[in-house]
Amino acid sequence: MTLVTKPDAASSLAIGGAPAMSATAIAKPKLMTVEQAKSLDVVKMTDLFKAHLNPGQLHFMKLLGFHKIKIERAEGMHYIDQNGRKILDFFGGFGSLALGHNHPRVTEARKKFQDEKRHEIGIAFMSQYASALAYNLAQISPGDLDMVFFGSSGSEAMEAAVKLAERAAGPARPKIVYAENSFHGKTKGVLSITDGALYRGEFRLTDNTARVPFGDIDAVENAFRSDPAIGAIVLETIQGGGGINQAPAEYWQKLRALCDKYGVIWVADEVQCGVGRSGRFYAFEHYDVVPDITAVAKSLGGGKAAMAAMIARRDVYMKSYGTPKTAMIHAMATFGGIGEGCITAIETLNVLYDEGLIENSAATGAYLLERLEELKAKYPKIIKDVRGKGLMVGLEFHDFSQTLPMVLRPVVSVLDDKLKGSLSGFVGALLLRDYDVLVAFTEYNRNVVRLLPPLTCSRGDVDVLVQSLDSLLGRGIVSIVKDFVKSQVG
Repeated sequence: MTLVTKPDAASSLAIGGAPAMSATAIAKPKLMTVEQAKSLDVVKMTDLFKAHLNPGQLHFMKLLGFHKIKIERAEGMHYIDQNGRKILDFFGGFGSLALGHNHPRVTEARKKFQDEKRHEIGIAFMSQYASALAYNLAQISPGDLDMVFFGSSGSEAMEAAVKLAERAAGPARPKIVYAENSFHGKTKGVLSITDGALYRGEFRLTDNTARVPFGDIDAVENAFRSDPAIGAIVLETIQGGGGINQAPAEYWQKLRALCDKYGVIWVADEVQCGVGRSGRFYAFEHYDVVPDITAVAKSLGGGKAAMAAMIARRDVYMKSYGTPKTAMIHAMATFGGIGEGCITAIETLNVLYDEGLIENSAATGAYLLERLEELKAKYPKIIKDVRGKGLMVGLEFHDFSQTLPMVLRPVVSVLDDKLKGSLSGFVGALLLRDYDVLVAFTEYNRNVVRLLPPLTCSRGDVDVLVQSLDSLLGRGIVSIVKDFVKSQVG
């Protein structure tokens, strides 16, 4: 007879529950809980940011008044702060919020995914979610752009794009052309084709690059003709960090023809200007051309997930990674194509079309440009230029000296370079403080205020922004400066 005895509690726990504790338990550090994090006040947040995140960045946040604000929640076009104040968002997370904050269809899709305990990490097995999202992007993309790679950031997608282009071009043609005032990311590879001294710092970057002026097709042709080692050209279709810069349609059409003539691979960086922001899904669609490789990110994640994608022509992709021997050279990383991120992007793309947000971007963007042109006509000594496409708009101010009375201009003009960005900073800070409107800025041309609101933006939202700007600029430059100074000492 076999006797079955009931195990004692300790052995039962060791076999079927948590592992038995060692003789010396590991003490839990003094960690914050989610609820404690949620309840942090502005003072404590500032202390922690300074101690553990980026004390230098805090300096600029204080200049703009951002350090006084704790965002409690966000919905649609608005942030809501600790005092219940609604802040109209024309910053848009640098173009990451096509659907606005917490779009109900996206949050519902994510909740259902979690409730059903769906799988996240799909690298061991094929993922139905990554497969479906890749199919959707192929359906959206023109021409034969139909091979997809997923990542978590624009930098990662652009790294994949540049590596693919270099492999497809071949070892005899490793050189990459990029444009002045370009921004393609801060990771080491794409930093080599990001034209910003601040970001490039003193890092040792790759030297297989050549720089040309943005929008200068003759410079591109001269580079292709004179250097047979050039195998790829990488360009933002609309430069964001450069100050919302565009090139005319004929530039892109000639670029396509030159790339075909010289066998150069064209990579279109649509990380910021893509996913409907320009009034077409891809900004290059405005010009009836198709690149060999493109990349999207930011709004692809619906404002709720870090999602990015590279989309390439099949022949380019297969040439680089099309055999079992080469397939894993640049396969997706652990979190590439993660389940919840993919379903978030799937729902985002469907909402984009179901709600006509690309069309709204075109129409409301045209209205925004029209209203800003009226302001430019009203304040010609302050506003230098208004430009953009769809809901990707730049408002450029004159150098500081040019906004002052004639008698002061010669004296102040020697300081214009050092004062670049001052007026846009003053305006941005006072728009937030006095009018509850949030705007963005640009990396290179610091005189430009960058407007990248959600594609849900209405004409009424535009009117609020323009009326606020009108009221603020109507104070005059001297009063604006005085009011900003008061905000710093108050």
